[in-house]
Amino acid sequence: MFSLELSEEQRDLRDWVHGFAAEVVRPAAAEWDEREETPWPVIAEAAKIGLYGFETLAELWADPAGLSLPIANEELFWGDGGIGMAVFGTTLAVAGIFSAGTPDQLAEWVPDCFGDADDPKLAAYCVSEPEAGSDVSAMRTRARYDEATDEWVINGQKAWITNGGIANVHVVVASVDPSLGTRGQAAFVVPPGTAGVESTRKIRKHGLHASHTADVFFDDVRVPGRCVLGGREKLDERLARARESHGSGGHAAFRTFELTRPTVGAQALGIARAAYEYALEYAKTRVQFGRSIVDNQSIAFTLADMRTEIDAARLLVWRAAWMGRTGQTFDAAQGSMSKLKAGDVAVWVTERAIQILGGAGYSRDHPVERMHRDAKIYQIFEGTAEIQRLVIARALTGHRIDPH
Repeated sequence: MFSLELSEEQRDLRDWVHGFAAEVVRPAAAEWDEREETPWPVIAEAAKIGLYGFETLAELWADPAGLSLPIANEELFWGDGGIGMAVFGTTLAVAGIFSAGTPDQLAEWVPDCFGDADDPKLAAYCVSEPEAGSDVSAMRTRARYDEATDEWVINGQKAWITNGGIANVHVVVASVDPSLGTRGQAAFVVPPGTAGVESTRKIRKHGLHASHTADVFFDDVRVPGRCVLGGREKLDERLARARESHGSGGHAAFRTFELTRPTVGAQALGIARAAYEYALEYAKTRVQFGRSIVDNQSIAFTLADMRTEIDAARLLVWRAAWMGRTGQTFDAAQGSMSKLKAGDVAVWVTERAIQILGGAGYSRDHPVERMHRDAKIYQIFEGTAEIQRLVIARALTGHRIDPH
């Protein structure tokens, strides 16, 4: 049953991740944001204590309430959004393998996504393209099967890929039968060291600077036949059904996005909560006209609204995570609601925090400025607001709505 009372295990998890965020992530945040590089020492420290690794991720996912992943993400991103994404960015690729792969594929490839405590690795989930971000039906990356060698040959370009090019494992969504649109797509694992994978341009982002984002090119990339997630037999059966029905359906990436939406919402909440706490502490200590500014009604009411919005968004995130974990109706719509609300709240709260801090808030030396940049990513990435509203509207009305 759904409950707002956290279990002892969930409280221990929250405190554990919060301690890491406070003691390791926050002290390193400004440096890696300025360097705009992957914070390998922080990832290594997370791997050393067991926070970064498949065993921990499996334990988080195994929570029957579905709350452990959002809890852990909120606490880590409370420390810093960019470093949080560097540490947890691999989980999107793992979610792609989990949602479409067989047990044997999980056992074979997921360990390569993380590496080990002595030599941590990263993984990347490659879906978006220059002309096919949220519109996956426009995907141009192709995969064809070579019967002679039992290999899949992948060609195309992926854009805005977290860990792209520096990942040990790339999970790539490509079109196998373009005539079927999104139903003709499949996901593939590109193993470590595969020839033909290149990344020539690292993207300098508005926020989340410590997280590596890049374009990735696949030039006649050959992977073994077993690398199609779910297996070739299952793919052939799915394509056959699609050709017979001539109807519309989901695409290879949709289930992965469904699984991760509440978690992404929790990441935005962590950033929002951090900004709120900074603003609250500043308002208590900042003295103007002989008293702390928190004693001014307008400041106090703004802080109250900030806290209310954060708590309300968290309830949406937790409910969506619980519904998705337990297979409740409309979990896709609930996930979109939570992600949409959390992203908007993160931007709104960080903007108010900057206003409360005044000139200090606009200083690059103050963390709230960084939090505001990070929060904007959650509102603008891949047209989040428009796409999430479309998903919600379709689920609640039962009708396909023209996005144009």
